[in-house]
Amino acid sequence: MFEQAGTTFTEFVLEQRLLQARKLLGDPRARARKISDIAHSSGFSDLSYFNRAFRKRFGATPSELREA
Repeated sequence: MFEQAGTTFTEFVLEQRLLQARKLLGDPRARARKISDIAHSSGFSDLSYFNRAFRKRFGATPSELREA
């Protein structure tokens, strides 16, 4: 199934975690939550990796997206 979609299971999981984090960062109810807390609750144990992957995927850092 993943092969037909041109992706891997790992890439799929990463995408879902990044989308969840972006959703939380844009949610006004989660404004008081720290970015590190959002990263961890989205499945990232390494904050540096989260920041790199987020910027690569969305073209902005998590804090930049939150400010927008």
